Amino acid sequence: MSDTLKQIGIRIKAIREISDLSTADFADSINLDAATYLKYENGEADIPISVLSAISNKYKVEMTAILTGIEPRLSRINVVKKGKGLSIERRKEYKYQDLAFNFIHKKAEVFIVSVDPQKESPKHAYSHPGQEFNYILEGSLKVIFEGREYILEEGDSVYFDSGYSHTMCAIGDKPAKFLAIVL
Repeated sequence: MSDTLKQIGIRIKAIREISDLSTADFADSINLDAATYLKYENGEADIPISVLSAISNKYKVEMTAILTGIEPRLSRINVVKKGKGLSIERRKEYKYQDLAFNFIHKKAEVFIVSVDPQKESPKHAYSHPGQEFNYILEGSLKVIFEGREYILEEGDSVYFDSGYSHTMCAIGDKPAKFLAIVL
């Protein structure tokens, strides 16, 4: 269990307690079963972006604050220099760098995502409310959307309803890097 997951769990527990909700009621409010939610709160399982987004939207807490414990402060402009986005350790297969971490009341989450090549296709697919745009910056990426595979190369993009099952994996011998905008 990573320290990062423990810290995020502590923060979502605080949100739940401030809201004066039981674990079952809080989990229900974000469309989760209580057992899964408790694993997140206890730092025992990786929390999908969809769950973080649901908590952020439902309880009016910036996702950056949930992830880092630091409230974003900027409301007019947020400049992030190359390589200086907030690194987020979430899943072993994806490395996120948040490019809008210090902007309050964002209408989109913006990340640079790096994916290392794997021998097998991903076993887990994800879905979350909203829409997503991905633009391939480096390498080749296989996008699996609702079971159908799409191969994207540098310069290609995809826009989709993220409420449907989707996952990505790098293909070839080198990592893939893409800009992800989650609305």
